[in-house]
Amino acid sequence: MKAITRTKQAVRAVLLAAALLGAAMTQAADGDAPLAARGAQVRCLASGFTFTEGPATDAAGNVYFTDIPNERIYKWTLAPDAPEGGRLSVFRENSDQANGLYFDAQGRLLAAQQKTRGVTEYDMKGAVVILADSYGGRRLNSPNDLWVDPKGGLYFSDPRYGSTADLEQDGMHVYYLKPDRKTLIRVVDDMTRPNGLIGTADGTTLYVADEAGGKTWRYAIRPDGTLENKSLFAAQGSDGMTMDEEGNVYLTGQAITVYSPEGRKLATIAVPEVPANVTFGGPRNRTLFITARTSFYALEMSVKGQTRAVQGASGRR
Repeated sequence: MKAITRTKQAVRAVLLAAALLGAAMTQAADGDAPLAARGAQVRCLASGFTFTEGPATDAAGNVYFTDIPNERIYKWTLAPDAPEGGRLSVFRENSDQANGLYFDAQGRLLAAQQKTRGVTEYDMKGAVVILADSYGGRRLNSPNDLWVDPKGGLYFSDPRYGSTADLEQDGMHVYYLKPDRKTLIRVVDDMTRPNGLIGTADGTTLYVADEAGGKTWRYAIRPDGTLENKSLFAAQGSDGMTMDEEGNVYLTGQAITVYSPEGRKLATIAVPEVPANVTFGGPRNRTLFITARTSFYALEMSVKGQTRAVQGASGRR
């Protein structure tokens, strides 16, 4: 996690500028239909956090996200009668600096934890199970981003931000925990610092962002979970990412950039604060939820997120 140096005055200035931008906050590439709903604007749902990350959507469309430094996981519960269409509550305190989140098909919440350097599973009663915290007899770096494939296997990135003095692995890689939840294999070992990742609903393609390398790569997924046919998808790294029903990929940087499945830039979505992560959710799966530094935002879309059973979140440092 990068240090946050923005002052409250600067944040207020950015929010004011965003308000003045209004509907111009989303811009489609020439010739492309807008992805945002007509007249929609990025709305601030909640603020006052330190560094928000890892939004993940449950089967009902509610969204969970993390505040990493404050070690909390929040829940945005859909509530049509509420002023912003939902209500915020704390789902878990002392989250061990949970970063990226993801729901599996059984409704269990998976979390990449910076403090424990592992991936854990929460059931809705609060029980915690450690799924992975070492590889080859050495501790992981700092699991960051998660995606569960249709078979129940789990891909996660393992970078490190900040001091690397205590690293035990030989680099920063991507791993796959097989559906048996016992067998962990390394599937990417040639990136500088992988971060955001997500796969297609049919489980055939995985996108992985080398955030430090400034590129996002596309892989074909083999039946055993290993990867092949690496190809450049976009000359842009990313923190978190998500996908919509048309297979478009949403990458985060200074703004949210949307690419077609072929890697063509479709749109840019400006956000009042630098976005860390995104996911689709809401009652119709047509709301893009955005974690961005000190706040939690939403934008109504004209497209749905991809199949909710594999729709989830990436994480950041």
